[in-house]
Amino acid sequence: MDLPSLRTYRLALGTGLAVLVAYGLKLTVPFLAVIIALILLMKPGPPLPPLKGLLLAGIVGIIVSAGVLLVPLLDKTPYASILLVALLLFHLFYWGQKTSNPLVTILVLSVTLIPVAGLTSQALALGIAAALATGLLIGIFVSLISHAFFPEPDAPKPTVSQAAQPAPAAHWIAWRGTLIVMPVFLLALSNPAVYLPAILKAVSLGQQASTLDARRAGSELVLSTLLGVAATALFWAGLRLCPSLWMYVLWSMLLAGWFGKRLYGLVQSGYSRGFWQDGLITTFILLGPMLQDSANAPDMLLKLAMRVALFIGVALYAWLMVYLLEEWRARRRAQTVIKENVLC
Repeated sequence: MDLPSLRTYRLALGTGLAVLVAYGLKLTVPFLAVIIALILLMKPGPPLPPLKGLLLAGIVGIIVSAGVLLVPLLDKTPYASILLVALLLFHLFYWGQKTSNPLVTILVLSVTLIPVAGLTSQALALGIAAALATGLLIGIFVSLISHAFFPEPDAPKPTVSQAAQPAPAAHWIAWRGTLIVMPVFLLALSNPAVYLPAILKAVSLGQQASTLDARRAGSELVLSTLLGVAATALFWAGLRLCPSLWMYVLWSMLLAGWFGKRLYGLVQSGYSRGFWQDGLITTFILLGPMLQDSANAPDMLLKLAMRVALFIGVALYAWLMVYLLEEWRARRRAQTVIKENVLC
């Protein structure tokens, strides 16, 4: 079996196991744990060793729990706390750009989701912190099992030159991610219960935008969102035929396999890896709250329509931000070249 097929099957199996564990254990925010597990599963290469994974999960758990400390700061000193969150986001995006570490996403979520949730209730903030830490453990667990069934062959890893991305570009991309997430974070402070899923979407778009240029940003950021919406509709229609946890697991595996074939190149497409990643993550961001709202069908459809409109609005804003920043950067480069020519 070739490497793309192995990774596709591994993603499908790991996604099904993550859904089974997260919803079977009835976590406070189970879909958040599934998303964290997906982030780890989509990372190519061998899994983390068990001991190293547990140690890393403990360290991340401590850091994630520290996000709870931002809750009283937001309540007592809101302006200073917002500035602190912006600085933390910038440094996390910068670190992620330099290291390509998937744990950056977990830390970004911890400094955005947890403080906003804490304004609603302390229990929700602690539940999200627990879901982030538990999601990391679930991701490590299902990744080990998936690799046991579909092991990574001993082939030389593709070398990615870290030096190819100079420090100024990494700073620029970090500012781009920060400016995409911060307005949604500020919006969520006004109504945390409504805008919490939008923070997840903004973080996903901030990560996706780090690999895009201004020409591709419009189509990829918006179309990946629309793809996630379409996949959610098909998933929900199939799940309604037989609503049960096992059917949810099977549909999740089928969906992950479909995205995985395009993510790993089994099916050729003109879109980037981030496009398919964001489409899959968007699907689970929409599905999770839908399951929670399913007790009241009319209210569920209204909330779904609001989330879809909000997600598309966030995607359009991310596209506009990428375009404006790249235009500004191009003008600065042109002015620098003109000054250098004049001096010469």
